[in-house]
Amino acid sequence: MTVKELANVMALQEFCLPEPGRRVSGGYVGDLLSWVMGRAKAGDAWLTIMSNQNVAAVALMAEVSCVILTEGVVPDEALRQRAQQQDINLMGTELSTYDTAAALKQLL
Repeated sequence: MTVKELANVMALQEFCLPEPGRRVSGGYVGDLLSWVMGRAKAGDAWLTIMSNQNVAAVALMAEVSCVILTEGVVPDEALRQRAQQQDINLMGTELSTYDTAAALKQLL
C-alpha cells in the first residue's frame, strides 16, 4: 500500500506529502525519539504525538515511509518545513494512537 492510498483509506490529514508513492510495509508506535531511531524499520508508518522538527530528523534516519501524528496533534511550522525539505510524508489524525495502530494493522 502506498502512503497516498493509506491517507485516503484512513482519511488522514495531509500536512506534507512530497513522496505519496512510497510503500508502507509496517508500522511503529513510539514517542521517545532515540528509541524510534533504533527500532523503527524502513518502510514503516511511524505513529507519534511528537510534533517538533526533531521528528523529521528521526524519520529520515529511520527511513520510515511516513509519519502519522495521532490524537489531533498538528506539526509545528518548523516540522512542516523540515518535512517538506527532506521529503518526509507527514500526516495526521484525530484518532487515538491505539485506534490508529489497530486500523493500520488491519490494512497491512
